[in-house]
Amino acid sequence: MEEKRRSPRSGLQAKLVIKRLDSTESAVEVTIYVTDVSAGGVGFSCHEDLAVGSVYEVYLEIWTKEVIHTFLEIVRVSKKGDTYYYGSSFVGLPELEVQRITTYQTIESFNKK
Repeated sequence: MEEKRRSPRSGLQAKLVIKRLDSTESAVEVTIYVTDVSAGGVGFSCHEDLAVGSVYEVYLEIWTKEVIHTFLEIVRVSKKGDTYYYGSSFVGLPELEVQRITTYQTIESFNKK
């Protein structure tokens, strides 16, 4: 199968807390579980049904225990059992944060050699 991703992916043991932005309902924080992260977006799973095309505020705790505050747009979803699996793209991720992710991936690939 041909790789279509523009950026390399890395697994990350972290949780995200998201709030839907395009709703007038009160914000509900939902814990999601990261399966992979890249400079372009995040793959994650959760038990909540999130709409494709919607944008959520996210606080991503990275490997250094620092938190990246940004926004994610849901671009695809699949469901297995009662768990949803999402692909999302960063919206307006600052270049400094992109570099932090890229640096981690470089170190991770070096450590695997």
